[in-house]
Amino acid sequence: MDLGLRDKVAIVTGGSKGIGLETALTLAAEGAKLAIVARNLESLQAAAERIKEVTGAEALVISADISVEAEARAAVERTAEHFGAVDILVNNAGTSAAKPFEEVSSESWDTDLDLKLLGPVHSSKAAIPYMRRQGGGAILNVTAIKGKAPSASSLPTSVSRAAGLALTKAMSKDLAGDNIRVNAVCIGLIRSDQIERMWKASAPELTWDEFAADPRHGIPLGRIGQTQEAAKVITFLVSAAASYVTGTAVNIDGGSSAVL
Repeated sequence: MDLGLRDKVAIVTGGSKGIGLETALTLAAEGAKLAIVARNLESLQAAAERIKEVTGAEALVISADISVEAEARAAVERTAEHFGAVDILVNNAGTSAAKPFEEVSSESWDTDLDLKLLGPVHSSKAAIPYMRRQGGGAILNVTAIKGKAPSASSLPTSVSRAAGLALTKAMSKDLAGDNIRVNAVCIGLIRSDQIERMWKASAPELTWDEFAADPRHGIPLGRIGQTQEAAKVITFLVSAAASYVTGTAVNIDGGSSAVL
């Protein structure tokens, strides 16, 4: 299937590692032109080298903190100046912050909401005029399954991710007339630096495959997911193959959540 991504210009925030890097690799393999955005320049440069090694594509590296509006806007503007367009925005930057309600400080609330809610707001506001000018585009917000089904001690992440889902639905309705599609994915247990740290701290005697398949994770498909599995869904949703899909949130959780 041709996803229609050749020569499309894509920005991936949080693009230096994990799902962001894997999404950048998948987009590049489909022929998209890439800008990867993150705070750590060294990690970005390593990611760009990886993208070139695997796909042959040259990624534009932009060091920016997208929770700061001016930096998010500058990242989008630099991409548009370099490539001449912005077709796709993947709002992936984020961290996991999970504590019981009474243990979350006011500073932690501010930091989490600034990055996971206002970051996508800033980046999207900057990208939309370019998409509108060229007749359409696609925005994808990477959220977490806890945004739909919060568990105990999942704050502030579950709240900021729930806000991201509301943002996705509202934006999709506001921007549909401009042929700008807005969707989200809700990530469950996917292999990441954080999950690998949990593995090494809690079960160092197990191999990765043994840990990933541990039934205590409660995943109906029987294992923790791979970053490539999330990246492929994201790539589909921002592609022409999903041209009639907007305002939806797809669970990538191996069936573990009780919600649709």
